[in-house]
Parts: sequence; structure tokens; C-alpha cells
Amino acid sequence: MSVSGQTITAVLEAVDAHRDDAIELLRKLVSIPSVTGDEGAFQDAIEQEFRRRGLEVDRWEATRDQIEPYLEHVGEQERYAGRPNLVGLCAGSGGGRSILLNAHIDTVENGDLSLWHHDPLAGEVVDDRLYGRGSCDMHGGLVTYLMALDALRAAGVRLCGDVKVNTVVGEEDGGLGALSTVLRGHRADAALITEPTRLALVTAQGGSLVFRITIQGKAAHGAARDEGVSAVEKFIPIFQDLLAFEAQRNATLKHPLYDNIPNKIPISVGIVRAGVWPSTVPETLIAEGRAGLIPGEDLETFEQELADRIASAAASDPWLSEHPPKVEWFSGQFAPAETPVDAPIAQAVVRAHQHVTGETPSIEGVTYGADMRHFTIFGDMPCVMYGAGDVAVAHQVDEQISIPELITATKTVACLLMDWCGVEPDGGS
Repeated sequence: MSVSGQTITAVLEAVDAHRDDAIELLRKLVSIPSVTGDEGAFQDAIEQEFRRRGLEVDRWEATRDQIEPYLEHVGEQERYAGRPNLVGLCAGSGGGRSILLNAHIDTVENGDLSLWHHDPLAGEVVDDRLYGRGSCDMHGGLVTYLMALDALRAAGVRLCGDVKVNTVVGEEDGGLGALSTVLRGHRADAALITEPTRLALVTAQGGSLVFRITIQGKAAHGAARDEGVSAVEKFIPIFQDLLAFEAQRNATLKHPLYDNIPNKIPISVGIVRAGVWPSTVPETLIAEGRAGLIPGEDLETFEQELADRIASAAASDPWLSEHPPKVEWFSGQFAPAETPVDAPIAQAVVRAHQHVTGETPSIEGVTYGADMRHFTIFGDMPCVMYGAGDVAVAHQVDEQISIPELITATKTVACLLMDWCGVEPDGGS
């Protein structure tokens, strides 16, 4: 990093000096509901934050016509209007590399409020942890961007390359906003997403197929059960074979960033619906679930493999061989994606983390899908993830983020921007 130690120290001290501001900003964001599909009010607040910092703002809404050719990747949307995406441009002085800093602003529902020990919209701080829906996934990541820019400004640092802060809708159900950002033409020399990675550098994200299996049985009165064919009973061997397929794939698929993960390609059935009456043998069962992929796998190829596996399991059953299960794909399908570990942006994050912590970050792959795939596949941009917080508490009651981690991530982002974008000579080079 060709930036003077004095400048780096000034920037890190500025982050520490604005620690309370970071906490208050995150508390403010947590207090604004932003459930997927209803993100407008949150983006209004972010636009104000952008403009207050002098960023040049691009605000737009994705349209059905724009997304139509890519619906398989993001899924059908109930609505597009009232769901704005934003890019706030911090223009550099010229000559440096550009970067796009992405954060999704949508969250999952709060769920049963009686299970929460902390109000999900209050942003309560207890023992250096801030609680609330979205605190970890991923309003905290957005705060690190804004506070890093604030620290650079406070330290008198002027970047050479452009910085685009990109806040998007719809990540939780397919990535509508990130895809729309790419389709709108926003590009940079690299992209960073501050998903909660526990300060690990993530260069690979898993993929997933969302499937629906319909099993046909034969209805009969429960008192004459043997006259019918229970769709529930016929689903059981299909489900058991899916777990066997999962085990087989785990044993045979190899990837250096995933080989230490016990279940790197989970197959999970999340919804099962069957029957219409307690005393009637169920004639139909519908099961919906998710099947994982690792980088290097192709969505269409795996679709066929999974469909073939279900058909093979059904063929061994006399009833199902004549009444084969129906397999469908719905919602957004997440392609896996990765950026080489030795890519310049990945190594720049490593250097920045080392400057801040004195240690080399863990380099990992994750099993979940994320927006990085849209930037790498459709935007042709190298993209990595690095952020405070643990995805294990995302979507849970009492979602939370470590404030010390939040500050460390902010310092890392600030150092990354100086390294990646370059600074003017009077800014410490």
C-alpha cells in the first residue's frame, strides 16, 4: 500500500473518533423496516445520507421488461414500483482504480415478536453488541462504507479512483436490485460486498436450485386406508433418496474452499403440504426445497441431474413408476460464483485487513447464495465479500452484530479504498 503510515494512522484514528456516529447510524437504519418488497422508506433515508455526504446519486427502479430475460435468476416479483435502488458516486480525482461497494438493504420478516429479547427495531446496545433486524444482514455492512468515507474525508484523504456505494433491494429472494444495477450499466474495476463473513475474505459463493416436487397418490377414507395410496408415504422414499444424493455429492465434489465444510451442498425440504381432510388418505403432496451447488457447477446441468435422481428413485416403486413425481423449478435460481484468490481485489482486501489487525484473514467459500454472482457473471467484475457479523445469526430472533467487529471492518474498508483507488500526493502517498 503506497500510502504513508501517518495518513493511515490519521484515517484509523478518525474511524475510532466516529465510533458513536457509526452506532447511531446503524441504530437509525435498524429502526426503519425494510422487509423484501417494501424497501422504499429505507432507501429514502439512504439517499439523504448519500446527499449529506456530497455523493452524486443515481436512483431507479427495476422494471419487468428489464428483468424479463433474467427471471430465472431473480424469480417473479410481486411488484417493481416503489422499490428503488441507489448508487452514490464519490468521484475520484482521476488515475486510480474504481470500486463498487454493494449492500442489500432488504431484510426478512421479524417473525414472532414474543421470541425476541430485544426490540427488532430499536437497535439496543448491550455489551458491545447491537441488536435488531438487519443489524448483521446487512445494514452493518452499509454503515462500514459510509463511515469509511467519512473517516477518509476527516483525515483529508482524496481518492484518485471513483467509489460507487450501491444499495439494492430484493437480495433475500434472488437479487433483483444487484442484477438491475448491472443492467443499468454500473461498472467498476472491482466490487466488494460487506455480507457478514466474521471478517473472513470470501471469494466464492455457493449456488442453489429451488424446487417443487408434486407426488400423486389415491384418496380413500381413512377407515379404509388400504384402498388408497398415501402421497405422504410415497414421498418418504423420495426424501430419503434426496439425502442419499446429498451425501454422495458431498463425497465426490471437490473444491479447495469447500472441502473442509461437512455439508457443502445441502439439500433441504422447507415446505411440505399434503391432504385436505384428517380422515382422508392424502392424494397429493407438494414439497418445496433447496438444493445447493458449489462453484464450477452449472445450473442447467444440475437441474437435469436432480430431476433424473428423483425419477430414478420413483422408478423403483410400482405406484410412482406409473405416477411419476412432477418436478418444477421456481423462484430465483442462484448460480454459484467465485473470484480467484489471487485476484488483485482479493489480495487488496488481505493487505487492508493485515494493516488493521496485524493478521492475515481467513479465506473461505460460503454455501449460501449472494449478490456477488450478478457482478461476476453478468457484470464481468471481480467481486469478493468481507464484513463484520456472523451469518449464523442472520434471519434469527435477536439478530445482532459486534460493534468492535463493525469498527474493524470500517477500518479495513477505509484502508482498502486508499490501496485500491490510490490517493492524491497531498493525501499521503
